[in-house]
Amino acid sequence: MNGIWYYVIGFFIVWTIAFIYKSYNKDSENLEFDFPLLLMLKTKKFRGFIDKLANFSPKFWRWYMNVGIVICFIAMIFMTGLLIQSLSTVFTTPTVSILIPGVEVPGSPIFIPFLSGIIALAILIVVHEFSHGILARVEGIDIKSIGVLLFVILPGAFVEPDEEQIEKASRKSKLRIYGAGSMANIILAIIALLLFAGIGNLAYPAVYDSQGVEIVQVLDGTPAQGHLKESMVINQINNHIVKNATSYSDAVLSLKPNTKAHISTNTGTYTFKLGTNPNNKSLGYMGIKAQQHTVIKENIKKTYGDVLPWGWMVLEDLLKWIYIINLSVGLFNLLPMKPLDGGLMLKEVLSYKFKEENVKLITDFFTCFIAIIIVFSLVMSIISSL
Repeated sequence: MNGIWYYVIGFFIVWTIAFIYKSYNKDSENLEFDFPLLLMLKTKKFRGFIDKLANFSPKFWRWYMNVGIVICFIAMIFMTGLLIQSLSTVFTTPTVSILIPGVEVPGSPIFIPFLSGIIALAILIVVHEFSHGILARVEGIDIKSIGVLLFVILPGAFVEPDEEQIEKASRKSKLRIYGAGSMANIILAIIALLLFAGIGNLAYPAVYDSQGVEIVQVLDGTPAQGHLKESMVINQINNHIVKNATSYSDAVLSLKPNTKAHISTNTGTYTFKLGTNPNNKSLGYMGIKAQQHTVIKENIKKTYGDVLPWGWMVLEDLLKWIYIINLSVGLFNLLPMKPLDGGLMLKEVLSYKFKEENVKLITDFFTCFIAIIIVFSLVMSIISSL
């Protein structure tokens, strides 16, 4: 089933429950909604937990975010430059895409598995919002509520600090609070990457053997359709031996449009004419999605059985998506556009030297400029995939 249906079904279930709940609790203030765009469930629970984390060492949190502010602005400059530079390849290799777990987004070079993606997304949101809450409490800002939300079909969470108190806080306090979420996502991404590398370099070679790549999907209307099928294991592409994901990637990068490809699999060799890669016009295109075909080593299987050893692979896959999603969203959120954290941080820095009307003019310019680039890149990604 297409992943979008999970969200659609979830949308109707959640909204049905919300309407039933509201009809029996008309005076309840913890449920707010604006059908069909936004649903928010608020609670005052977990505020004590955030207080405990904030009181653990306020000095540490301030020092950590003093360094974090510098890192956030370096990332802001890097991401803005990268976004502008991406315009030079927007017609051949789109670099901006929407990441929705379990849904194939037209033009996106990345497909996120539903379960791993949802777990990674939930971790990202909790870490991001709780980090804002922790630094708010460190700076003496009250937390009004904590909750979960549904924006159209996308789930989310929030920590709601007292906005009036934030407005009265010092600029440095605001910068710490605004940058805390993205900084936490970047730190989590680094931790996930280190754990991922540890499993890949230590546990993986000890437990598994790689034997080519397995086809997990043959896309409709592509050159491979009618030739290759799901579950086939590719061992060779033209004269390139395929042993693992790395050698498969090298083989794919050698393919040229409108040439013949000879694909050797566990069920035979198949020859067909390649198309043009929609994300890179210089590359040949088969129209398949594949993953490394891995088997458990015989000595491991005899000791631990056929099921338990696969846990390392599941954990490695989850860590990979925790890394990718946290780094991508964390850095994107630092772009200097409102209402992203980067836009709020830019506004505070500009207010040191400029008058309020000039600060608004500059932040509005950056917001519009970056929004235009993002929308244009997304549109070109979709068009190039058609």
